Amino acid sequence: MAWALCVAWAASAALLTSPVSPDPDAGEALWPAGTLTLAWQHTIERVRWEEDYALPRASDEPPLLLATAARVRGSGAGMEPAPDARWQGGWYVWSPQRRLPALHLAHSAYATDHTLCLDGRCAPLTRWLPSAAPPTSGVVRLRACRAPD
Repeated sequence: MAWALCVAWAASAALLTSPVSPDPDAGEALWPAGTLTLAWQHTIERVRWEEDYALPRASDEPPLLLATAARVRGSGAGMEPAPDARWQGGWYVWSPQRRLPALHLAHSAYATDHTLCLDGRCAPLTRWLPSAAPPTSGVVRLRACRAPD
């Protein structure tokens, strides 16, 4: 069994129920991948932030995203680097090593779009959304799910 990234959109977070199965839900876009990078610009500080995640590798692993690295170009309101961060090439860099069932992202016409990279293939987040999602506002959920055989 292979793992993939499932991407869902809803008008509000309350409408994104927690999946009970690692299988894709109806309405989710499914993208086969082993790694993902999520990048965005802080809306107030105008500073770039990037996070790397690994999807499960083995079929018996739980459907969790593993945060493997985080980088931020500076610090400011609500975006302090981790205590163990080190300054490297113009970035604060650290390794969070935490497992998450999903990421929920605010998707707004008033902020620059996130960039999502899957196994090095990068595009604005709106290009990875399910086809029924409007390009304006709402909440996006990213989670690990089983890819069909």
